[in-house]
Amino acid sequence: MTRKTNWQRYYDEQTSQPGMRRLVEDEMRALRIGVQLAKLRQAAGLSQTQLAAKVGMSAPNISRIESNPEQNLTLQTLVKLFGALDHEVTITPQRRRRAARNSARKSYRVARSGNVE
Repeated sequence: MTRKTNWQRYYDEQTSQPGMRRLVEDEMRALRIGVQLAKLRQAAGLSQTQLAAKVGMSAPNISRIESNPEQNLTLQTLVKLFGALDHEVTITPQRRRRAARNSARKSYRVARSGNVE
């Protein structure tokens, strides 16, 4: 068995809380979209400027999408970008984990009642 690095111990500690784990997972999903876009663009032999021209966007906007996981992208933008790279966007609904469902229910109850339970 290999020993955990300081980073692994820190990551495990930080993501032991369900809320924090959900935030990290959301950020990782967003980052993956940008990385996938960059890889497909490069595989197609296109620069950011060339892809931007194909979809009617600016090159700096393409750069932000590829490098910034905080971008709030619409489905229409994703379909346009990946379509220009000859790929389809698919959405697969997945059941929430128990902790996420319980948290959502509690948030709803708090919002509805105005009191913290």
